Amino acid sequence: MSDRPLLSRLDLNLLVALDALLTERSVTRAAERLHLSQPALSASLARLRTHFNDPILARRGNSYELTPFAVHLADHTAAALEATRRVFESQATWSPEESTREFSIYGSDYGFVTVGSVVSRLAAERAPGVRFRFMLHNPAIVDDAAARLRSADGIIIPHGPLSDLPYADLWHDDWVALVSDSNDAVGDALTMEQLAELPWAMTYQSRSAFTSAGRQVQQLGIEPRIEVVVESFLSMTHFVAGTSRIAIIQTAIAPLALRTGGVRTVRLPFEPTPLTNALWWHPVHGRDPEHAWMRDLFVEAGRIVDAGAHVIADPDRSSPA
Repeated sequence: MSDRPLLSRLDLNLLVALDALLTERSVTRAAERLHLSQPALSASLARLRTHFNDPILARRGNSYELTPFAVHLADHTAAALEATRRVFESQATWSPEESTREFSIYGSDYGFVTVGSVVSRLAAERAPGVRFRFMLHNPAIVDDAAARLRSADGIIIPHGPLSDLPYADLWHDDWVALVSDSNDAVGDALTMEQLAELPWAMTYQSRSAFTSAGRQVQQLGIEPRIEVVVESFLSMTHFVAGTSRIAIIQTAIAPLALRTGGVRTVRLPFEPTPLTNALWWHPVHGRDPEHAWMRDLFVEAGRIVDAGAHVIADPDRSSPA
């Protein structure tokens, strides 16, 4: 008889705990993610360590790192968990109209109000039981996307920060500058001198998180005089209106920025590198028919954004109060 433990003797909840520990690399964060107490997850980790005869998480200074064996387990665990989920969520005949699946998507507010909003409208028409959970990313999530996407369905992000993951191109975009309505010093277009002299409101300005247009300004030999950094594109209007600041936003959200009031868009004094926005996912989702349906929905929505048809017209504000 084999010395290997029988599957019937294993607690499959340990697979869920293992996946959370491998993804979060922290007992505390993994417990929060699973809505468990820290002692409960610590007990699961102890059982996993006994089963595998490996620490799984090893302390390095004030943090924990995965052991080499745990790194080896990561992809196997993700694939096993996804396969298990598909087994128990499978229906004899799957159809979008009857599905109750929730898809979780990382991205920025830019991705959510453009392609995300269109996807949600299309899904509401065709699959009323399907839900989408749109979660704001941050530099740490983008840097660790390969691990994060094992437990999420995708991330909306332009080409550049990610590679070696499956993706589908969604839509192309350009950049425009944003200035205050009261900034009479700027005409219909900024000058190179104004780029260097005026203060900036910037987005995601760090070593690992930045916009291609912001990086292009620096490559032109201009070091922006940054007064404020905001990890939100739609919030930019509130940091530009009534000031002498300038900002750069994507053309697709310019109409939404203008609705806020107090700002106007102007041309840049250089040809900005266009964006190609994409949906990225982990390979474990490759053969999932529901995930494939979702990906097709994003591609269709991307074509709508490309055509500029994603912005819903302003409601009629002329009716009496």
